[in-house]
Amino acid sequence: MLVWVNGPFGVGKTQTAWELGRRVPGAVVCDPEAVGFGLHRMMPAWMREDFQDLAAWRSGVVEVLDLVLRRHEGLVVAPMTLVEPKYFDEIVGGLRALGHDVRHFSLLAERETIAGRLAERGLGHAFARVAGRSVALKRESFALSKLDLCLDRLREPGFGEHVWTDELSLREVVALIAASVGVEVLPDTDSVWRGRLRRAVVGVRHIRF
Repeated sequence: MLVWVNGPFGVGKTQTAWELGRRVPGAVVCDPEAVGFGLHRMMPAWMREDFQDLAAWRSGVVEVLDLVLRRHEGLVVAPMTLVEPKYFDEIVGGLRALGHDVRHFSLLAERETIAGRLAERGLGHAFARVAGRSVALKRESFALSKLDLCLDRLREPGFGEHVWTDELSLREVVALIAASVGVEVLPDTDSVWRGRLRRAVVGVRHIRF
């Protein structure tokens, strides 16, 4: 089974996906973004636009996820913002046409909530800068510029199941998704501070330099 975690940039897809990967026995996280950044590395910098517009990205994501789903017996989790209906049908619909059980979730929140989360995510960039790496905050600016479009598109019925996260903790979001797809999660034994540290590490690991 594939669980596709969709949502606007900054809503918490990556944290949710990796927490599912950590707490569902046998689960793995396959990030479609990695295919896109691999394609970007093959191109001159001035040609690196939205990799979702590349047919190679869309077909590559389907091919890789199809391979993993056929060979891996456990849950597969893919965190990725995907709001173009044609691309959604090509990837999610394509995997379903190949016979895979794909469960799709759109994590949503009010605009103010997501803007606040993006500001917190910017602290990770500041941490990386202190650690000696120069990091621009372009991704946060890009995320804010796409926020209204993402929220409008993902509210549509075709992008269900919708999960409103404004009043939910990460644990509650994970529990809700796990219950919806019928998998058990291991108890979360993290203390408050250990949980914050774990989320910070996940955030820093996914800053793209």
